[in-house]
Amino acid sequence: MKKSDLASLTALAALWGASYLFMRMCAGEFGAMTLAGARAAIAAVLLLPLLAGDAGALRRHWKPLLLVGVTNSALPFVLFALAAQGINASLSAIFNAATPLYAAVIGRVWLGEAIGRVRAAGLALGFCGVLWLVAEGASFRPGASAVTTGWAVLACVAATMLYAFSAHFSKRYLAAVPPLAVAAGSQLAAALVLAPSALALHPHALPSARSWVALLCLGVGCTALAYVLFFRLIARVGAAKTMAVPFLVPAFGVLWGVLFLGETFTTAMAAGSALIVLGTALATGVINPARQRAAHPLPRPGARPDAN
Repeated sequence: MKKSDLASLTALAALWGASYLFMRMCAGEFGAMTLAGARAAIAAVLLLPLLAGDAGALRRHWKPLLLVGVTNSALPFVLFALAAQGINASLSAIFNAATPLYAAVIGRVWLGEAIGRVRAAGLALGFCGVLWLVAEGASFRPGASAVTTGWAVLACVAATMLYAFSAHFSKRYLAAVPPLAVAAGSQLAAALVLAPSALALHPHALPSARSWVALLCLGVGCTALAYVLFFRLIARVGAAKTMAVPFLVPAFGVLWGVLFLGETFTTAMAAGSALIVLGTALATGVINPARQRAAHPLPRPGARPDAN
């Protein structure tokens, strides 16, 4: 991978990791619905002009694009904005790393994809990490926040499940559609679906300048620019290498939360995230002991090493 591509990959992970920071900063003032709708609208306005000759794909495939817009943007944006009002940005980013685990389960149930022993072990490890974090951080007792930590955690889990479903749905029904058209069309669909509730539930008090800046960063950088980087990376280095991004997002999510919000990265969070990342690596084949043994076979008993 070239240095420029590696820089783009790192920048993409940093942007997606920062989305949890910006949601934490402004979700309380805008509200989940208005924040999610504004985020999708900003991204749609910036992405649609980039379609050029692919705009016709939006009309031809509007039904699947609508479903992807709801399951991959509208609902997850709302759920993560709700979660941002109950748990810190670091924990939200860590929960998002479990998306490939749910994708593996959905692939097995819906598409009949095989799950071998190594992938099954990875799923078990990853879900142990999720359960660990849920047990440590979830409480349904009313507190200072409008959203209890328990509901916030459940919102994160539901959002990642929706991401996983949407990934399989897109692969099955939108594989022939240009990726940038999928991105722009899904953001447009999300913005249109969320518009009525976003307008009806808009904040009565004008949000602070800090919240407006966070919203713009979320829509422009973490959504529109991130999608452009994502699809450019797929075109330049392939989907397999680009899929390294989800492993970096939690690290940046934790980093931004600690640096800018003064959050604490606890031992429980470290243990849970380690289980999730390791389990995801096994479940997705990033770590494959069988392949590594095949690439580096052990010498046969009695065989002499090659002479130099």
